[in-house]
Amino acid sequence: MSLSDFFSPLSISKFTPKAGFFTSQLGLKTTFFVDNFPELTENSFDIAIIGVQDDRAAVNNEGCALAPEYFRKQFYTLNEGIAPSKIVDLGDIKAGAAISDTYVAVKMVVAELIRLNILPIIIGGGQDLTYAQYLAYEPLEQKVDLVVVDSKFDLDEEDEEGLAAKSDTYLNKILLHQPNYLFNFSNIGYQTYFVNQESLKVMGKLYFDVHRLGEFSDDITLTEPIIRNASMISFDIGAIRSSDAAANANASPNGFYGEQACRITRYAGMSDKLTSIGFYEFNPAFDSNGQTAMLLAQMVWYFIDGYYNRKKDFPLTPKSQYLIYRATLTDGKGELFFVKSKKSDRWWMQVPYPTGISGNERFHLVPCRYDDYTAAVNGEMPDLWWRTYQKLL
Repeated sequence: MSLSDFFSPLSISKFTPKAGFFTSQLGLKTTFFVDNFPELTENSFDIAIIGVQDDRAAVNNEGCALAPEYFRKQFYTLNEGIAPSKIVDLGDIKAGAAISDTYVAVKMVVAELIRLNILPIIIGGGQDLTYAQYLAYEPLEQKVDLVVVDSKFDLDEEDEEGLAAKSDTYLNKILLHQPNYLFNFSNIGYQTYFVNQESLKVMGKLYFDVHRLGEFSDDITLTEPIIRNASMISFDIGAIRSSDAAANANASPNGFYGEQACRITRYAGMSDKLTSIGFYEFNPAFDSNGQTAMLLAQMVWYFIDGYYNRKKDFPLTPKSQYLIYRATLTDGKGELFFVKSKKSDRWWMQVPYPTGISGNERFHLVPCRYDDYTAAVNGEMPDLWWRTYQKLL
């Protein structure tokens, strides 16, 4: 089956300004699926835009299936960044006969693009599509680090049938999926009054990394090491405060500011490890003067800008480009090792694999902050080290 079988071609006139695109705008820099499906080969494009027109499992947010059309109207009027871009827009995946059919389409498309070293950006639909995005990694036979930007955990109880994921239960599907290839889950921006205490206990027992919105109110750069560890990212537009992104039926007064959301997506683009990202729950029915559509377009623009500014310093080769730091714990019974990139000044922490767990590899590298190193220098065991080690057992 060809990838073209999953997509409906685009009508460029729907998102082309009356005066046409300027030569500097992305509308003239992007390859579109209009008549003939673009030829996709390894590295033929860097990034692929994918629209998904299915909102059947978007709880209390019907209408987000229309997101791709409104996103394109704003995105392609933006000017290309400093680096020449190789972007293809493959069109839209229509809703299948059953929502499971949509999941299969998203899974197969994302898996094939990753295989071709083309990074998919998924636009539209409910956040339940994160489950389909995650399923794409199954044939790759590698562990997945999932980062979700959301005000909630989406661990609510499923309905009696429990056959399909929903936007407020999809994480259950991911956690219970067999085979289990999820190594780590991180949440960025949860708001405690939206999260029940049992869910917090589950996250603690699984040694997952969950971070309240307030942790980033003074310094959004704290999100960077978390994001740098992601294989895939799911961004719920509802994580942004309603004054900056009103186009979500579940919008809340509190959340990230628009400029913070753009910083987060730029960090995501810069992550050498990231291979897919999805933006979900944007509902044009609630958009005032296209402001949320423009914010989403700018977020994707910043993601692409980050992509073309990747430092390519992971994995850590050649070794001459890195500095190794050693810290001794207070009791003198242990040492921790840290790695700093000369190219980007970013830090990683070495967490040793338990004996016989990982074959020839001696340690797992986890992105960290300079503060983790200073804590270790002062004799304290960083909490990140302990959580990571527990997951390696």
